[in-house]
Amino acid sequence: MFRDIPQAIEVTQGHLKALAAWRSAQGVGSRRMTQVSPETGKLLALLLAGCPPGEAAELGTGGGLSALWLVLACRTTGRTLTTFELDPARAELARQSFSAADVLDVVKLVEDDGLNGLNTLSTLAFCFIDGDPDQARDAFELALPKIAQGGLVCVALPPGMPTNVLVDRKDAETGQTTPHDSIHAIFRRFLFDAEMDPRVDAVILPVGSGLLICRKV
Repeated sequence: MFRDIPQAIEVTQGHLKALAAWRSAQGVGSRRMTQVSPETGKLLALLLAGCPPGEAAELGTGGGLSALWLVLACRTTGRTLTTFELDPARAELARQSFSAADVLDVVKLVEDDGLNGLNTLSTLAFCFIDGDPDQARDAFELALPKIAQGGLVCVALPPGMPTNVLVDRKDAETGQTTPHDSIHAIFRRFLFDAEMDPRVDAVILPVGSGLLICRKV
């Protein structure tokens, strides 16, 4: 997958990374756009390529960089990727990116909330959740029943979230979150619950900003 990446995909990835770096340097506030690291993108592609037969989904397209890694696995294994993005500006950027990268044959961009979008899908082999951290638990619970046995749900940790969030297990296990808790506290509790969930085998890897990987048993 990585030895013969089409030039159109490589060039588009480069443009997206440069745009994200510029926005970060300018401090564009809510317009700031985070992107997966190359290591995270390659890991996601490898994980998807090893999944059982079935389609793939992504919640939170952003500019489309993570999808451009996932489509490499889709083409290798004969899958399609459905990716959901609610923000119109980001959806338009992703749409332009997919066209420039010439991947519209394997990726379908849906401009809608990812939670709504998941309800429209049936059986999946893979789901990457990279949306709002406060919706991660709901997205996970919607995705997991649709995942085939041996399939994966991967969740991106929000930037700034320590990847060793489960070190102090006692606090995570006994803590009760409230609507007034920080997003990090709520997300940390979700990570602990996912690791303890008997429906999956789970691990958190310190790749990029961090990645939760759950395999359905």
